[in-house]
Amino acid sequence: MDVKLSLCFLLLHLLILLGASNGVETDMRIEQVHSHMHHHIDSSLIVFFFVEDLKLGNTIPIYFPRRESDSSPRILSREEADSIPFSSQELDNLLHYFSFTQGSPQAIAIEDTLRQCETKHIKGETKTCATSLESMLDFAKGIFGSETEIKIVSTVHLTLSNTLLQKYKVIGIQEIPAPKTVACHTMPYPYAVYYCHYQESESKVFKVSLTGENGDKVEAIAVCHMDTSQWSRNHVAFKVLGITPGSHPVCHFFPADNFVWVPTV
Repeated sequence: MDVKLSLCFLLLHLLILLGASNGVETDMRIEQVHSHMHHHIDSSLIVFFFVEDLKLGNTIPIYFPRRESDSSPRILSREEADSIPFSSQELDNLLHYFSFTQGSPQAIAIEDTLRQCETKHIKGETKTCATSLESMLDFAKGIFGSETEIKIVSTVHLTLSNTLLQKYKVIGIQEIPAPKTVACHTMPYPYAVYYCHYQESESKVFKVSLTGENGDKVEAIAVCHMDTSQWSRNHVAFKVLGITPGSHPVCHFFPADNFVWVPTV
């Protein structure tokens, strides 16, 4: 695919995005975890679930954030992004450049994003923090191969609602064939930054049709990581689900402004 055409497609897709989980014992365990999540976990973390949850007719509590397009950070060109330092060593200069004071919420967010972007990758993971569309596409192409046609899949809200957390009924499940995937997550920063990563261990991608308690309809993207043995014990997913690294696959839903690159079939 022509690079300019790819970038135009990606920009259009991102603008749309920004505008916008055997048996009785297992079911009992899942219900206990859901109850625990409601009472002891920050609601914004209720996106993780067990692969056993992912069955027709099942009900899953999910938090879907809503972000207004006019408050979304600006997407920079590679030239503009490369002209701005992106390093924790330049934190003081960056705060001055963006006119943020030390200790402000914005300063804390910038420092946290830089720290996460500079954290060493886990075994079997390849990652980058893309500061432009071009750098994101370069990273994805480097994982899939320059000759492989790729596309973005993302969560789509079919109805507009201000309800962030509710129970959703699973009314459709479609696995998206993907021997490799690159997941990209938005990071809090003055301009658009995407934490993109590829893991060698098996992952499965699903498009899940959901209906909320209030009638909301969502075509959600979910990824199930089948091997979490290399993850940090402190990963929030283990705290939410009450499990340990490598003991169980971990699945999670994607908010509408995050997305997954997959090969075009």
